[in-house]
Amino acid sequence: MKVEAAFIFVAPETDSSLHACDISTPVLNLHVVGVGSYAEGVTVAEKLVDQGVGAIELCAGFGNEGTALIARAVEGRAKVGSVKFDCHPGFDFKSGDELFA
Repeated sequence: MKVEAAFIFVAPETDSSLHACDISTPVLNLHVVGVGSYAEGVTVAEKLVDQGVGAIELCAGFGNEGTALIARAVEGRAKVGSVKFDCHPGFDFKSGDELFA
């Protein structure tokens, strides 16, 4: 049985209906989805979990607040982890919490 997992990234001018792909390996189905806001991230995470995803990794663009929002949205249904930068180099060294919260 394959593991169903997702990687969600957040970036300006990103739309989950356009910026997504699935990668399938012999042991893993990875759903990669870009979102333009924390709110869209919550919606996408809930949808992915409803489709059977049991593990979600968040990009460093999700600050502490964004990670907490996603974790609460899927609590008890999926595990959530995150890549961390206190000040993201792709966001002018600001936290996603400053840009997307």
